[in-house]
Amino acid sequence: MKVAEDQVVEDDSSFQDDEESFFQDIDLLQKHGINMADIKKLKSVGICTVKGIQMTTRKALCNIKGLSEAKVEKIKEAAGKLLNVGFQTAFEYSARRKQVFHVTTGSQEFELICLLPEFRTGKTQLSHTLCVTAQLPGEDGYSGGKVIFIDTENTFRPDRLRDIADRFNVDHDAVLDNVLYARAYTSEHQMELLDFVAAKFHEEGGVFKLLIIDSIMALFRVDFSGRGELAERQQKLAQMLSRLQKISEEYNVAVFITNQMTADPGAGMTFQADPKKPIGGHILAHASTTRISLRKGRGEMRIAKIFDSPDMPENEATFAISAGGVTDAKD
Repeated sequence: MKVAEDQVVEDDSSFQDDEESFFQDIDLLQKHGINMADIKKLKSVGICTVKGIQMTTRKALCNIKGLSEAKVEKIKEAAGKLLNVGFQTAFEYSARRKQVFHVTTGSQEFELICLLPEFRTGKTQLSHTLCVTAQLPGEDGYSGGKVIFIDTENTFRPDRLRDIADRFNVDHDAVLDNVLYARAYTSEHQMELLDFVAAKFHEEGGVFKLLIIDSIMALFRVDFSGRGELAERQQKLAQMLSRLQKISEEYNVAVFITNQMTADPGAGMTFQADPKKPIGGHILAHASTTRISLRKGRGEMRIAKIFDSPDMPENEATFAISAGGVTDAKD
């Protein structure tokens, strides 16, 4: 939850436009050839906005009585015309986030804690830091480049990029303009966004240097539940990872994906200090070139461990999370 004092909106018309784009009634689909009978079927299961369609998989829509695959495809196409299903710059997304509704708890100390929730997780902080550092000139003639960020858990915060930009003394607006951002709502939407990614890499050849997906498995866990759907989930995941590998090699772009850890029920008798394993199974493990696990240390300290790499031995490093992103740990 993000909390702060109420904001003053200077441009009422702009605010209304944004409000309408957040809450587009599903009846608008009629303008794009969807009949009222099918719209009522969507409403009967609680899908009442255009964004609600984007947040629902084709498989779930096909399970609605009276909606065929052909109808669902037509509905998805109509919704896509009404929504921005592609990318926007982090600067543009920052402007949209100003319309997020804010409430006050009555306690400034409590609100300070709520305003900094992502400080507790290393993977998202690392993703934000890379958005900035990938733009900086580096060794061997590296001149920096643009970044694409696909967000599956609604954890991307443009304000974090501003803080990190301050640390490296680079311009806020330039940093945000060089990051293309998209929110993925379903696993199939996540896959569709890769079509936009490939097209953008081709359109601006050599300009983009990094693709970030934070996190890759979150939506798959939601869309495919139980052992009965495990095989289908792994098949779809394998297709996505194969596409990522091809995009990376074809356009010479680094791909950074984050993942979640889960308890390993089979590790109970192995006397491991922290019996957890990354979700996604062997398919995700084999598709990744270098895998790094993050675990929490004392305070803001984190420990990164390389446990699978073709050219680096297993090793650990300690780092810290600060206002300026990921930084060296201090003794």
